[in-house]
Amino acid sequence: MVGATLGTKLAALGHEVKIGSRESDNAAGAAWVKSTSRGASQGTFADAAEFGEIVFVCMRGDVALPVVKSVGANKLKGKIVVDVSNPLDLSKGAPFPLLPDLVNTTSLGEETQKVLPQSFVVKTLNTVNCEVMVNPALAKGESNLFISGNDAAAKSRVIEVLRSFGWKDIIDLGDITTARGTEMLLPVWLSLWQVIGNPNFGFKIVGR
Repeated sequence: MVGATLGTKLAALGHEVKIGSRESDNAAGAAWVKSTSRGASQGTFADAAEFGEIVFVCMRGDVALPVVKSVGANKLKGKIVVDVSNPLDLSKGAPFPLLPDLVNTTSLGEETQKVLPQSFVVKTLNTVNCEVMVNPALAKGESNLFISGNDAAAKSRVIEVLRSFGWKDIIDLGDITTARGTEMLLPVWLSLWQVIGNPNFGFKIVGR
């Protein structure tokens, strides 16, 4: 859902987009290509990694790292990799806890950077619902988006993309280790979803 939503928005903005799956002829991917504007295509995860100038990783937290490893660091060498995934353990039912090996002393963002030492991993968009990712106005008020990463130029390029989605107030938290904080916001986000009754909200930092 997240990948399709991001891909649809990027294609609508005029970008060439290839969505990746385990199989090149994945039925959901084919349906997405058929329903999306010009510039959409599908392939395997490796195909998408090789194709993209910027590669978005937006999968379940328990499969994101294995998929990245299966693609291989060489295919992503020198590329910007936007990590949108969250390390939620979906096996235990709601409320979903965080995967214990990807919290407190590390994060999914950090582990992705370790797997891809010659790529520029940028963590962002993981603190909002996928619909809000591409249309922040759905949150009915200006909210903040957070970004983490080791390379300033890569973050600047990703911020350009985020601004094209409509994001105005983006807070650069620093290097990739700061992804720990935004990933640990997810239990709060899930609780708020239950209280508010819908997922179309964001976080706003006041007093800056």
